[in-house]
Amino acid sequence: MSPLSKYYVGAAIASILALLLLPSLVAWILVIVLLGGPVAAYFMLDESQRARLRRIRRRQIGG
Repeated sequence: MSPLSKYYVGAAIASILALLLLPSLVAWILVIVLLGGPVAAYFMLDESQRARLRRIRRRQIGG
């Protein structure tokens, strides 16, 4: 599992725990920040920046 995948799994687990343990409004805000923040940041990148990020990730994986 790549380091980036570990962060995604950790964010998903933290979101599920937040939904179970915290009051609903606070939990949903936390879920949006943990999962929606990185997605929004990726889509805010320019197309050339996204392509560069994909190339870097492929190089780290070994492809």
